Amino acid sequence: MNIELIVWGPYPTTISEIIGETVGVVRGTDYAMGIQALETIGAIEMEEGLPHPMIDGEWGKKIPSASAAYLIMGFGEEDIEEALAMTKKAGLRYLYHPGPFESWGHFKLNEKQFPSGVKGLRHCVEKAKTLGIMLGVHTLSNFITTNDPYVTPVPDKRLAKVGASIITTDISQNQIEIPIESPEFFNQFNNNHLRTVVIGDELIRYGGVSEEAPWRLLDCQRGAYGTVLSPHKNGEKIGKLADHAYKVFLTNPDLSSEVSKNIANLFNQTGLRQISFDGLEGNRSTGMGNYGEVLFTQTWYNHLNENIKQHYIADASRTSHYFWHMYTRMNWGEPWYAGFRESQTEYRLKNQKYFKRNLMPGMLGWFKMTPETSIEDIEWMLARSAAFNAGYAFVTGYETLAENNHSENILKLLGQWEKARMSGAFSEEQKRRMEDIKNEFHLETINKNEWKLYQVFSYKFKHEKKEMQPGEPNHSIFTFENLTTEQTMNFILTAVDGDMENVRMEIDNDKKLFIPMAMKAGETIKYNGGDRAKIYNKNWKELRGVNIDASALTISKGEHHITFDCKFLGGNESQVKLEVRLIRPAEIVKAN
Repeated sequence: MNIELIVWGPYPTTISEIIGETVGVVRGTDYAMGIQALETIGAIEMEEGLPHPMIDGEWGKKIPSASAAYLIMGFGEEDIEEALAMTKKAGLRYLYHPGPFESWGHFKLNEKQFPSGVKGLRHCVEKAKTLGIMLGVHTLSNFITTNDPYVTPVPDKRLAKVGASIITTDISQNQIEIPIESPEFFNQFNNNHLRTVVIGDELIRYGGVSEEAPWRLLDCQRGAYGTVLSPHKNGEKIGKLADHAYKVFLTNPDLSSEVSKNIANLFNQTGLRQISFDGLEGNRSTGMGNYGEVLFTQTWYNHLNENIKQHYIADASRTSHYFWHMYTRMNWGEPWYAGFRESQTEYRLKNQKYFKRNLMPGMLGWFKMTPETSIEDIEWMLARSAAFNAGYAFVTGYETLAENNHSENILKLLGQWEKARMSGAFSEEQKRRMEDIKNEFHLETINKNEWKLYQVFSYKFKHEKKEMQPGEPNHSIFTFENLTTEQTMNFILTAVDGDMENVRMEIDNDKKLFIPMAMKAGETIKYNGGDRAKIYNKNWKELRGVNIDASALTISKGEHHITFDCKFLGGNESQVKLEVRLIRPAEIVKAN
C-alpha cells in the first residue's frame, strides 16, 4: 500500500523517519496502517498548531460520521419544518441548502427564502438543532456575481484583472467604440465569458476587438451591471476583468481574503456546520496558484469561532496538500450528465481507492432524485455506499418528492441503509459483493439493530419493434442463469417510446405466461411474487393490478431462456425493457 502523505509544516523529526517507523510496526493490513498513519499525522497537527477540526469531540479524519450522507434540498424560514421532517424521514443528520444566496461575494441571503436575513437562517439552524440535525450551505468560494456590491454600483478595485492597457483618446459617456493602445488581454475570447473592462468606476462590456490598428473595443455596452456611465480622459487605465464560465468575476489576494472572512462570519453568526468550497480553483485569480486556494480556506478556518471548529464538515471542488488538514472529505461525482446509475459512475468508483490511499473518508458524490427514480435505483446506490463505507449527497426537492409516488419508501430506505452502514453491520465479504455494480441488493428492517440483506441477481433485456417479412415471428429470446435456489421469477416490464399490449413470455419452451392488458408508453409492470402484479405510471403512481399465474414463473437453479413477444401499438421506435430479478435467501446482518 502506498500512502500519499499530504501534511505540511515543520516536524520534530523527518517525515520519512516517522512513516518508516509507522509502516514497520503495522505491516499486517492496510486498515491497521491507515489507523497508525492517522495517529501520527494527528499528533503532528496538534504539536505544530496545524488545523485539527473536530466532529462530535473527535478528530474529523478518524470519526466514522465524517462520511455521513446528507440531504441537499432548498429551504427557507417558511418551510424549514417541512425540510427537517424530510431529513428526519431519511434518517439523516445533515440538511444542506444548494443555493441560499442572492449574490456571491457578500453572500446576501435570498430574501424570498430568508426575509429576516441572517437572523432567519440562524433561527432555521436552531430549529434543526432541536431535532439533532445540522444545516449547511453551498458556496462558490471566490466567485463574485454581477449583482453583488463588490461589482455594483461601484466596482471594487480588488476585482481580479488579467491585464490592462490605456485609452488613446478622450471618450464621451455615450461612445460605443473605445480606442485602446494594445489589444493584448482583450482579444482572447476562449476564457472571456463576460467581456468586461473597467475604467475608473465604470464597467463596460464589449462585443469584440478591431482586427487591426488603431485598436478599438467594439459594440460596447456602457455602464454595465448598474455602474455609472462616465466620460474618460486620454491615457486613463483600462483593465480587463478576470471572469469564469459561470458568468462571475474573480478576486485579487486581498479581496479573496475578505470574501473568505465573509463566509466565516456567516458560519459564526448562524451556527452552520457544513460547507463545500465549490469553485475553489477560482482563487488562482490571485496569481498565487495552489497557494491562493489554500490561503482562501486557511483564512476561513482562522476566522471561525471555536464552537464551529469543534464540529464542521467541509469539502471542496479540488484538494491539495495543506488543505487536507482543513477539509473533512471530498465528495466528487455529479448527477447531471446521464441517468441515476450512469452519471460519472466509473469516476465515482475510482475515487474510492484515491480516498483510501490518502486517509480520507469515502464519499460517492451527488445523486439526484427525479419523479421517475425507482426504488431499485435507490438501493443500487445504497449498496455501493455500503460497499465502500462511503456517504453521498442526495439531491431532491418538494416538487420531486410530491411527484414521485415512492418518496416515502425511498426516504425510509436511505435511513435504513445509512444506519446499517454506520453501525458496521455489513461483513467484508458482503461489501466485496456490493462493490460490483452489476450486483443489486435489498435491505429490510427486522428491528432497530437487525436487518435482512437480500442479494438480487438482475438481468436486463430489450425487445424492439422490428420490420419483419410476412409471417416471420417478431419475438426475442433472452438467456439468463438462476444462481441461487428454486424460486418464482420476479420481473419489471416497461413500455418505452410507444404503447403495447398482450405480453407473452414462454420460459424454457415449457411454461407460458400471458398478460392480456395494454400499457401506455412510460408505464411499468412490477411483479414481486404472488398472484398479482402492479402497473405504475412513470412517477410510480399505482394505476391498476393484473393477475399473474405464479406457477408459470417458477424456475429451478441453472440456465434458462425466455421467448418474449408483445403487440406494439406505437411507431417504429417502440420497445419494451424487461428486467428479470432473482433473489438469494436473506442474510441476517446486525449492528456492531
